[in-house]
Amino acid sequence: MPSSPSFDSIAEAHRQWNARWPEHADHMATVTSVMRVQQLLLSRIEETLKPYGLTFAAYEALQLLAFARGALPMGKMGERLMVHPASVTNVVTRLEQRGLVERRVSPDDRRVVLARITSAGQTLAWQATEALNESSFGLADLTRAQAVEATAHLRDIRAALGDVHRPGQAGASPRDLPVHP
Repeated sequence: MPSSPSFDSIAEAHRQWNARWPEHADHMATVTSVMRVQQLLLSRIEETLKPYGLTFAAYEALQLLAFARGALPMGKMGERLMVHPASVTNVVTRLEQRGLVERRVSPDDRRVVLARITSAGQTLAWQATEALNESSFGLADLTRAQAVEATAHLRDIRAALGDVHRPGQAGASPRDLPVHP
C-alpha cells in the first residue's frame, strides 16, 4: 500500500536509525530510497506497457532482440538482461506464445537455442518504445540534466558494488553523458 505523500517513511526510518546506529543511517536511507524508487518506476512503466500486454521484463527481452537484428542465444540474453536463465526462458516462452519471438536450435551448435524477434514483435516493441519515450520512462518531472546526474550517481553505486568499472579503471566507459537543455 502506498504511503501518504505527507509522510516520508524513509525519512522517519532514517531518524530512527540515526538515533540508534548513526554511522549506518545514511547508507540505510540510500538503500531504502533506491528500493522505493525502483518500486515506483516499475509501477509506472508497467502501467505504460499494460495496453501492449507487456511486462517490463518482456519489453526488455523484445527490445534486446530488436537491437540484435538477428538471433541471440538464450544464454547471451540472460547475460545482457542480467537475469537468471530460467527467467529468460519464461519470458521468451510467453513472447513466443504470442508470436512475438521464435526459437530455434543453432545450426552451428545444437546445444544452443537462439531467439529471434518476429515482425509482429518488432512492431509491438516499436509501439511500446514510443509510449515509454513519451512518458519519459516514468520520469517526466525530471529535467534531462537531473536524469543524467541521477544516472551518474547510480553508476557510482554500481561501480562501488562491482557491477561496472569505476571511471579511470581499465575498461571504464565515460562517466558523464552529454547534457542537453
